[in-house]
Amino acid sequence: MTVRVERTMTVAASPETVWEFIGDPDQRARPISVVKDWDIHDADRATWHVRLPIPVIDRTIAIETEDVERREPEYVRFVGRSKVVRVQGEQELEPTDDGGTKVTNRFVVDGKLPGVERFFKRNLDAELQNLEAALTEYLETKA
Repeated sequence: MTVRVERTMTVAASPETVWEFIGDPDQRARPISVVKDWDIHDADRATWHVRLPIPVIDRTIAIETEDVERREPEYVRFVGRSKVVRVQGEQELEPTDDGGTKVTNRFVVDGKLPGVERFFKRNLDAELQNLEAALTEYLETKA
């Protein structure tokens, strides 16, 4: 089973300002609750160390993430791969007529072990809410 979630929000900041957050792999990893640590290898690659609260997995999983498409300041798509899960995330930024930005987040998760997809089906929307809250907090510090 594949889990897909899409959320859209509008913020009162330019796409360039929103990109400062979205384009930063630290900012993308930090708000996700199951990401316990991460290593940034370069601007396009990072390793997320994820702990999923499911019985089948009793250790941290290393997910190798890579930005496979970047169009600054409007779009980034990344893919994360591990033996347990494959994740694809997209963030699209569109300017609004009032000088703000429409932010569309899309995530797709394919689990490879029992319980992984069930966990993400229950929690992926909340993880996107965490990401949106972190973006909002970041923008408040820029104002």
